Amino acid sequence: MPSPRGFPTNPTKYCAADSGFQRPPELGPQESSQLPAGPPLGSQAALAVHRAGNLVAPCLTSSASATARWRASAAGKMSPTPQLFSLPEARTRFTKSTREALNNKNIKPLLNTFSQLPGSENEKKCTLDQAFRGVLEEEIINHSSCENVLAIISLAIGGVTEGICTASTPFVLLGDVLDCLPLDQCDTIFTFVEKNVATWKSNTFYSAGKNYLLRMCNDLLRRLSKSQNTVFCGRIQLFLARLFPLSEKSGLNLQSQFNLENVTVFNTNEQESTLGQKHTEDREEGMDVEEGEMGDDEAPTTCSIPIDYNLYRKFWSLQDYFRNPVQCYEKISWKTFLKYSEEVLAVFKSYKLDDTQASRKKMEELKTGGEHVYFAKFLTSEKLMDLQLSDSNFRRHILLQYLILFQYLKGQVKFKSSNYVLTDEQSLWIEDTTKSVYQLLSENPPDGERFSKMVEHILNTEENWNSWKNEGCPSFVKERTSDTKPTRVVRKRTAPEDFLGKGPNKKILMGNEELTRLWNLCPDNMEACKSETREYMPTLEEFFEEAIEQADPENMVENEYKAVNNSNYGWRALRLLARRSPHFFQPTNQQFKSLPEYLENMVIKLAKELPPPSEEIKTGEDEDEEDNDALLKENESPDVRQDKPVTGEQIEVFANKLGEQWKILAPYLEMKDSEIRQIECDSEDMKMRAKQLLVAWQDQEGVHATPENLINALNKSGLSDLAESLTNDNETNS
Repeated sequence: MPSPRGFPTNPTKYCAADSGFQRPPELGPQESSQLPAGPPLGSQAALAVHRAGNLVAPCLTSSASATARWRASAAGKMSPTPQLFSLPEARTRFTKSTREALNNKNIKPLLNTFSQLPGSENEKKCTLDQAFRGVLEEEIINHSSCENVLAIISLAIGGVTEGICTASTPFVLLGDVLDCLPLDQCDTIFTFVEKNVATWKSNTFYSAGKNYLLRMCNDLLRRLSKSQNTVFCGRIQLFLARLFPLSEKSGLNLQSQFNLENVTVFNTNEQESTLGQKHTEDREEGMDVEEGEMGDDEAPTTCSIPIDYNLYRKFWSLQDYFRNPVQCYEKISWKTFLKYSEEVLAVFKSYKLDDTQASRKKMEELKTGGEHVYFAKFLTSEKLMDLQLSDSNFRRHILLQYLILFQYLKGQVKFKSSNYVLTDEQSLWIEDTTKSVYQLLSENPPDGERFSKMVEHILNTEENWNSWKNEGCPSFVKERTSDTKPTRVVRKRTAPEDFLGKGPNKKILMGNEELTRLWNLCPDNMEACKSETREYMPTLEEFFEEAIEQADPENMVENEYKAVNNSNYGWRALRLLARRSPHFFQPTNQQFKSLPEYLENMVIKLAKELPPPSEEIKTGEDEDEEDNDALLKENESPDVRQDKPVTGEQIEVFANKLGEQWKILAPYLEMKDSEIRQIECDSEDMKMRAKQLLVAWQDQEGVHATPENLINALNKSGLSDLAESLTNDNETNS
């Protein structure tokens, strides 16, 4: 048996030479013969000491320790050797558990096996990953259904969630499946990928699988045909848009490069053109063509502008400018583009489509069960030129290409060369042509105006994306900035006795020079509040002095210029009267029509009460207060007298006249249906019901329950006779 590197071939000699130990000296022949047979002590003990890097072990130099160790080994008290990880055994057990988990549709068998196997966690995870790929390989070779394949992938997703396999395992399995299956089955597998987009975006899977998913989708796109598998390609692009954030660099054209490989191929040889030849030959040979002989396909429409090879060539040559707009900044290319565009747009302007024709064509498609067909690539056959000019969708494609091109030429693009600048003449032409294109879009059926506004809105929104791209495509997720404010040192709050009276002249320091000055003007708060300088309310003499002068007839001040007619002055006067005048809260039956009249009356009273010189003001009224009130009542207009509320006697008299017609009047007195029903339930006498109606109306309106308002309600309800009777009674009483 070969020895370890640097270790003598005879361990017994090595042990005896270095430690001087051969056998415990205190053991006699009989005791030594009772020890179990085994390898010499030096063969295992010295090997262990050598591996530990300590050739002279204390346990070997002490005879008592050596004896105890030897007896412990004989008694079987040494710890057993731990089991080692076996890759073939672990893989076999994991494969068996995977099959069992697929049959039971439960991940518990895998969890049990993972916990029972010896070895490190990484070793067991890698082995389980291989077991998943092995089981998947068998399913693919046996041509199993997609459901079985997806079940294995779902099991791997559960394993990642439980922490028994690596996070990249589901993506590796998906890549293996999509590489081995045909495209029709890849569609089913990709549907599973689309439905689990929320799982892929979670923290557990995103960082580990985003590159796998991107590579998988790109491999699929290479296998698919853009013209025949358009829908599938679109689903892949939409999935990537949902998976990655907007600021993902792999999905952005950062340098604004154009797809120059998108070349539109058309007939560039005029000699091989067939446009107009057939009709010319028919005329030369003098052939008689019967009506309807050529068929609908050969003569679909009648065009006012002849479609020749020259128009065909110019029309399709524009696609090269749409493919690479940078050519428009070259002088010669711009002239060519300008000439071709004017001719093509002139054709669109002169040959407009009819809305009824487009709707009729749509109805025919619906009757025959046809569906709208979208072509990802232009068909440039000469035979289709007249049909394309008659197609509204085709026209929209071309006009929309113009708008996109113009937006690029006018816009500010970060990676555009400094030489690419439009002249004033070019900018003016682009501006005018843009308006013409929008006009053509609005005239193009169906729903042309709505489509034109929608395109304009989308292109305006596109300018925001262009600005975002010029700024380097910053992320839309704004991270919360860490709080970098320095922590304030907590200071002990100063007690009042620490700062009261410590300043010069025993001033109270408020921490600010101005606050200290203001506070020390009067340290006693109560005395400061009682100070006469804090009295801001004027006296009655000061405030009404101007109004009293204006009330004097000798001053000849017109009413519109008097202070009592000013609303702001009246508001302040009422507040002052409420605080200073004893006349404000005196009860009175006098009804004032407006605030100026009330204030004028109060000014007259104040003029008599205030001391000289206010007594010298002639107010044109008697000094007696009662004469003043009587004079005001005499000057009161009939309209004012009618504004007095109705009395109980008037309600009693009018209720007898109203009688059964009370229900007609009730809605015009703003009575609710519930109140009307309550009146009907309370009494059966019509006069009593009428009286209850008027009393309820009086309680509801208060001071506004006047005869005039009642007369207006009667006229609105059609009871004009009662209204006239009430008017006469009111005039008689007044």
